[in-house]
Amino acid sequence: MSGPTLDGRPARADGPTDVLTVASVPSGHVYVRHLSDPLADDGVRRLPDPRPCPAPSDQSVWWPPVMLDPGWVADNHRSFDVFHVHFGFDAQPVDDLRALVETLRRFGKPLVYTVHDLRNPHHVHRDAHDRHLDVLVPAADALVTLTAGAAAEIARRWGREPFVLPHPHVVDLPSIDAPRAARAETVVGIHLKSLRANMDPMPVLETAAAVINRLDGVVLRVDVHTDVMDPAGDRHDPALAEWLTRAHRRGLLRLEVHDFFSDDELWTYLRDRIDVSILPYRFGTHSGWLEACHDLGTVVVAPSCGYFRDQRPCLTYRNDERDGFDPVSLTGAIVGACGGQPPQRPGRDRRTAERVAVAAAHRRIYDQVRR
Repeated sequence: MSGPTLDGRPARADGPTDVLTVASVPSGHVYVRHLSDPLADDGVRRLPDPRPCPAPSDQSVWWPPVMLDPGWVADNHRSFDVFHVHFGFDAQPVDDLRALVETLRRFGKPLVYTVHDLRNPHHVHRDAHDRHLDVLVPAADALVTLTAGAAAEIARRWGREPFVLPHPHVVDLPSIDAPRAARAETVVGIHLKSLRANMDPMPVLETAAAVINRLDGVVLRVDVHTDVMDPAGDRHDPALAEWLTRAHRRGLLRLEVHDFFSDDELWTYLRDRIDVSILPYRFGTHSGWLEACHDLGTVVVAPSCGYFRDQRPCLTYRNDERDGFDPVSLTGAIVGACGGQPPQRPGRDRRTAERVAVAAAHRRIYDQVRR
């Protein structure tokens, strides 16, 4: 861990001296669920996510986060010790975020903010997220982020020095060591999901298809959600759908159209269906997808935007908002990914030890901001 120092206590003690309750926004996200110590009681209890009203049918749905309502804080401030924001404020009016901060201060509740995104992947323009950051970053009693690069940007923009703690494992611990499927061919995957705002897939697809079809024993697999291909879908893109269909018929790629993968389906896809994953992003900061690939031993080809290469080992190509897309660098990254050695997987033991350390660091941060 880099960034500001804590009080020098050991990473783990025999047990917590008291139970500390955190109002975590959210608590159900996989990142937050994996902040707890998997081996022992770290003395941190995270409140369950209140269900939004009208209540969604899926019990796991936490968006929009009820805890961001200043009224919730006023009504429930006696039930928690620390308020920790991670995700979910995308659609929050800036004035409401300011009211949240003021309410926390009025009741003497410290605010911790983990800066996952310095550029929101769901926003076409950065202005709205920048306004949110201009409220949360200066107001937080402690900041956390995932990479040294993101920490340097935070220091440059706001003069704050966050704690830098690695992203914990994404894949569940029992599945991390499952063997990868053996294959005679190398499969390069591009998953377009439902075309988030940070994707401009056509240049990446065209370059990847041209390169891969010149490589012996390498195939391109493109996955996309049904809502992009279906003319009645909310995310339908007719030009992209037509190109993908034609490329599939010409044998340039294997097209897989489906709805959202469950966690188990995603692990199977990353571990057993592809060898290389190209992230087709124009902007972003960190990636849970990259973290899952790291867990499962899938090679990642990541864009130059954000801090993906700081987060975990990966090959990179130029694709960002300032300099645009560079097909030559993507070509080189694909060739390198297909011809190199498989990445070393972290394994369950190392990931467990890392998570224990991350849990202990969070406990120390919470103890510090309560003083």
